This record gives sequence, C-alpha cells and structure tokens, in this order.
Amino acid sequence: MYVIGPDKKIKMMLSYPMSTGRNFDEILRVIDSLQLTAKMGVSTPVNWKPGEDVVVPAAMPEDEVKKKFPGGLKTLKPYLRLGSLPK
Repeated sequence: MYVIGPDKKIKMMLSYPMSTGRNFDEILRVIDSLQLTAKMGVSTPVNWKPGEDVVVPAAMPEDEVKKKFPGGLKTLKPYLRLGSLPK
C-alpha cells in the first residue's frame, strides 16, 4: 500500500505478505498524521492519535509557537517539546 501526497511524492509505504491482514486503524492514523503535519508544521510521536499532543519542532520560531500553542508547551528535554493544538 502507498500513500501519495499532493506533491506526487510517496509519503508512506506499507508492505505485508498477502496472508497477513492490514491494520486499518493504523492506516487511518498515518493519514491523519500526514495531513496534520503537512498543515501545521509539527510532528507526531509514536502511537499518536488525533487529539493528542504533538511534537513542536525545535526550529519553529517562538512567535509561531505562541500562535499555534496558546495553552503553552510541555518541555520534556531542551530539544523535545509537546503541545496541544487548539481544536
């Protein structure tokens, strides 16, 4: 299975043997993550689900961080910040 973005680049490849079922929830989770990260410029952590905190890139300018995350951030490490996107 492939997910191809609007830029005509492969965003995800999933390869299973024919005898193995696919995890449809994981496919939907990946598509949700790809759409969110493309739109908002953030990253999603492992096992992320829609509505959960996202990873704020260290290179994101502070004025943009304040706009996107008005509720503030959780800093786990100097290079790892998590935030909730406004609904």
